[in-house]
This record gives sequence, C-alpha cells and structure tokens, in this order.
Amino acid sequence: MTEPIEPSTSHAPTMIHPRREPFEHGLIPIPKLIFSDPTQSLLTLKQTLLASSSNNLISSAIISDSLQISTEHAQLLLDTLSSVVHHENDVVFDGAECDVYDLILLLYIQSYKKLLPRSNKDPASVADVWPSTSAFDGYFSALSPLQLMRSNSRRFMPSQADEEAHQLSYLQKHLANILSLLAEPGEEGEGEESKVLTMDRFEHLGFLLQFGDKAEGIRLSQSSPFFANSDPEMPAVPVPVSQVHDWLMQNIASALEHISERTSAKENGPASAADQDVAMTDACSVSVKLSSSTRDSCSIEGITKSSYVKHASDIKGSSVKVLNCQESTIYILAPLRYAIVYGCSDATIVLGAVGKTVRVEHCERVHVIVASKRICIANCRECVFFLGVNQQPLMVGDNHKLQVAPYNTCYPQLEEHINEVGILPTVNRWDEALALSMLDPHDSLSHPAGVSDVQAESATRLDPDQFTNFVIPNWLAGASTGSTKDNPFALPDAYAASQHKNQNNLEEVRKLIHEASLEESRKRELSSVLHVYFKDWLYASGNIRQLYCLQAD
Repeated sequence: MTEPIEPSTSHAPTMIHPRREPFEHGLIPIPKLIFSDPTQSLLTLKQTLLASSSNNLISSAIISDSLQISTEHAQLLLDTLSSVVHHENDVVFDGAECDVYDLILLLYIQSYKKLLPRSNKDPASVADVWPSTSAFDGYFSALSPLQLMRSNSRRFMPSQADEEAHQLSYLQKHLANILSLLAEPGEEGEGEESKVLTMDRFEHLGFLLQFGDKAEGIRLSQSSPFFANSDPEMPAVPVPVSQVHDWLMQNIASALEHISERTSAKENGPASAADQDVAMTDACSVSVKLSSSTRDSCSIEGITKSSYVKHASDIKGSSVKVLNCQESTIYILAPLRYAIVYGCSDATIVLGAVGKTVRVEHCERVHVIVASKRICIANCRECVFFLGVNQQPLMVGDNHKLQVAPYNTCYPQLEEHINEVGILPTVNRWDEALALSMLDPHDSLSHPAGVSDVQAESATRLDPDQFTNFVIPNWLAGASTGSTKDNPFALPDAYAASQHKNQNNLEEVRKLIHEASLEESRKRELSSVLHVYFKDWLYASGNIRQLYCLQAD
C-alpha cells in the first residue's frame, strides 16, 4: 500500500499559474470538438485513441476517424495542439503525430468560455480615435443588438489579472474531471478512490498549469512534493489522485487569493502612471502603456498617431501583445513564439518572426505584415494581411472585406530570426485560408439557434497591381548587422510581374526626366511640382507623422 503523501505548498517555489497559450491560441470553433458531457465522452475517446496508438502517439488520420471530422479539420486540430503544447523537447511535433493525453486535455478545454471584452475607462479618448461613422453603419443598422455587440470592434482586452483569475477558476471547477482523464487504476481496485497518477501522467498537467513566471522547460513534477526528489534511474511511485487534487486545489486557491488582493490594492491605492489610461494625443507624442510582464511576455498598448519600434534586445520574453493602437505604425523586429494583435485600427503592424502562432482580433483597417508558422484572424474588418506562413491562415468569427497577399518586406536580421524560431521560407500558404464558424462557441454570449452553422467570411487575394514592397527605414535596422537584403519568401508569378512592371515604370520616368532638355528654370519648376505632390501624399497618407517620429527617435 502506498504511504499517503501530505499535500503541501512548501515544495512549490512560486505561485501557480494557468498556461495562457492553450486558452489564448488553442480554442477552435468546430462544434464537433465541444462535448455536452466532456468527461464521459473523452474517457471513451481516450480508450479508442490509445487502442489505435503507438507509444501513445496518433496521426491526423486516426483523429479524423475517431472524432468523425474531416481530414482538414483533424490536421487543424493537430497543428493547433502542436502550437500550444508544453513539452516539445520530449516529442518531435512536426504536424504528423501528437500525444493522446495532450489531445484529450486540449479537447476538454474546448468547453472554456472566454471573458467578455471590457469597456474603456475613458470613452472620450476612444471617440477621438474611433470615428462614429463607418462604411459598415448601414450594415450594422440592420443587425440585432446581439449581432451589433459581436460586430463592434471598439473593445478592450480583459486585463491579464482578470484573465488569469478566470482561467484558474475554470481549472479549479474542472480539476477533478481533468485528473480523472489522466488517472489509471491503482493496485487496490477499480474504484475512483483508488485511482493514481504516475509521474508521466502528472507531467501532462503541465499543459494547463505551471509554477513560476517562466516555466517553459521546467517539469511540473519538479515543483511538486510528489516527484521532486525522484531517482531518475528508478520509476517513481504513483500518487493517489485525491492527494494530487488536494495539493493543486490548495495552490489554485492561494493564487486566486493573491490575484484578488493585488487587484484590490491596485483599485484602492493611488493610481500610478503605468496604470492610468493614457490620454491619446497627436503628433509624435507616443501615448503608450508598455509593460514587460514577468510571465514571459511584453504588452504594447494605446499607441496613437505615432510610430513605435522594438528590437529583439527590447523584448523581454517570447510573447508580444499589441493592444488598442490607432493611426500608427508599429515595428516589432524580433524573434517571438506568440503574438496577439487586438483592438487596433487604421494602423500598420510589422511582426518580425513568430515561431508558434499569431492571433489578430477585433481590428479594423489594419495592415499586418508577419512571418509566422500560423495565423488566426477573428472579427476583423477591411484589413490586409501580408503573410509568410507555413500553415493555412485560419478565419473565424465575424470578418468583413479582408484581403491577403504574400509577404512584402525584409530587414537585416529577418532570416536569422525566422531560422531561430523554425519558420520555413520555402513554404508560404498565404492564399489557402480556412474559414470556420462565424460565431465563436467559446465566448460568453448566447447564440441564436442555427447561427453557429454559418461559415465565417474568408479573405480575397489582393490585386497584384496594388501590391507593393513595404520598406522598413534603414535607421530601424538596429545596432546589430544581418545578411537579409531581400524578401526571403518567393513571390508568386503575378505579384513578381507586377513588381517588375512597377520598377520598369519608375526607371522609365527617371530616364525621361534625366534626358529631358529643359532650361534650369523649368527643371527647378518640375522639381518643385514633384516635391509638392510628394509632400501632399505624405500628409494625405499619414506617413509624414511616421517620418517625423522615427527621425526624432
């Protein structure tokens, strides 16, 4: 008989946290992946998958047969799991196979409901940058209040503390069910009270939970009192599920209490400059709330009517969130694992290289330029995406008038960055968008009957004649040198031909001007006219602000 192990928090070096990645990037709006009775359904599915697996690994074909979903959706599920899994160093995730227990946990959290977006504390500042009229106003007038709420882009992402508390509360409520999916019968019989967790099964909890701020690469067992001092040469003794449950519940309750106290102190104490909503101003004054989270991420929030640059040396961690930025150009020239762009409008956002996944949500009239393994686009309007992506772009939610185009920029360190995060520049699936459901079953809104079957609007290809290279100014290259001089993603023939035609037209105009037999006074007049038109274009396009701001930096 196994000696009971007293649950204790003394072995936990720091606070317990939910892993953000499965909740932020692992939810898929496919109805067949959401079970009304997830515990019993997934216990049955687990046995089916294990019977078909080799060393607990399964392919997309097995997933497709077992879940009765299309091969395309099965591959999407496998790719999604690969992008959020926590122990990639142990198993090679190349999009071909995945671990049964990781898949079961991902399927279980498809029942998670996200927090509703919060309203802004300063409606006047929002009104200043969000126009009250839009090309969509006629469309919106015909919508129901529910549809209008879903389509309204003027949303602000819940705070990290609120999201973490919400995720911990979900795990607290469902912990017993989650443990039952990982447990196996003990030596004393088949009853629930006799079930145990081996160290290997316990490690799978690291898919959802972590201790400390940067837990990637740190095994969950090393933070527990059950397996921390296990002899690597000897198999660890399985632990009763009830003890693991009690120990985790203690840690989750402690973490929730800590978040509550911290939030209360922040609300009741004097507001610091970093906590206040920053007034949105004009010209080059950057109204931004920049925070480097201790949990391996960096947030850039509230930039308006300005330009903003971050290099690899400026980014603390491997994840970036660009939130609520308007009429600005944002450059994040760094290698990343995850990126989120949320609530931005009338902006251009350049993300260097993202090795896992990018999510763009509730944006309007935004140009996004990114090299990434994969991208998910949700509830966006009139946006253009210049993509270098290895997997199909995913379109979900209430999208309108989106366009996609091949990747169109470079900077000296780009190839170094894409190699570092594992992106293949020889593979670009920018125009193979996969559209899923228009309504997201993971939000906290109620949905009208039958609407969940409506497919999201996909994106159209940008006309090659409208395609241009996006030039990143030389002074943004940073102190370090790099070898990238051209776009590492090959352009499709139609776009390459358009680029070649534009270049030829430019050379022809230059030649005509150079060879024109003009008197000096006429040359000065021509030069003056060209400068006037160029200056008018700078002001009309808003690029004059970017020029001033970047030169000031």
